[in-house]
Amino acid sequence: MHILKINGKEKQFDQLPSTLLDLLDQMQINQATVVAEIDGDIIERSKFTETKLNHGQSVELIRFVGGG
Repeated sequence: MHILKINGKEKQFDQLPSTLLDLLDQMQINQATVVAEIDGDIIERSKFTETKLNHGQSVELIRFVGGG
């Protein structure tokens, strides 16, 4: 079992998503509406496809929601 800590909660995966973009796709989150941080480092949106994920990493996802 592989584990990522996402927004403070541990999430288990049978197969770890290989990249940050894969994780967002799996969670059905549009990459254009999110800011991502891995282990305290903000990841540029242009690097989502090349940012590899590893067991035990801490991922923070902040979503933008329209409205007013």
